[in-house]
Amino acid sequence: MHLDSLSPQLRDALSGIRLAVFDVDGILTDGRLNFLADGREVKSFHTLDGLGIKLLQRCGIETAIITGRRSPQVEHRAEALGITYLRQGREDKLVALNELWAHSDHSAADTAYIGDDLPDLSAIRACAFGACVPNGHPLVRKDANWTSTAAGGKGAAREFCELILAAQNKLDAIYAEYRGC
Repeated sequence: MHLDSLSPQLRDALSGIRLAVFDVDGILTDGRLNFLADGREVKSFHTLDGLGIKLLQRCGIETAIITGRRSPQVEHRAEALGITYLRQGREDKLVALNELWAHSDHSAADTAYIGDDLPDLSAIRACAFGACVPNGHPLVRKDANWTSTAAGGKGAAREFCELILAAQNKLDAIYAEYRGC
């Protein structure tokens, strides 16, 4: 993704983002719920998405997870990735966002949010930038500023991260670093 492929509107909307917020089921995972025979839940996270989150952090953008369900796997993944803010069991995502903003130096004006379903809609609408996945609910896709090409759990979060970095003129330097230039 290169800056010249971004519209001026996208660049403007993303230029001041300092906090990226991720839903879990349907964004960081493919949205399916898998259970072992003993009833324990199993989640799969994509490494592409994990590196995208790490790249945001490396560039000074804080990260958060707000999810409607509770899961030790999410807590483990958030810790492994160095996620700054984790809110689980929060079906009202906007209330969780408002609490996060009240206890941090962030606000709606510097926050981007990616979600896929109706519980994410109010959060997407409240943030400076709202994103969705192609298999997200039609109302969410309609209100989002941008829809990823990749599906949830299959690189959508990485696209979201790289979009923010590209709009802030940071992505090409990251690519050059990995190329050894």
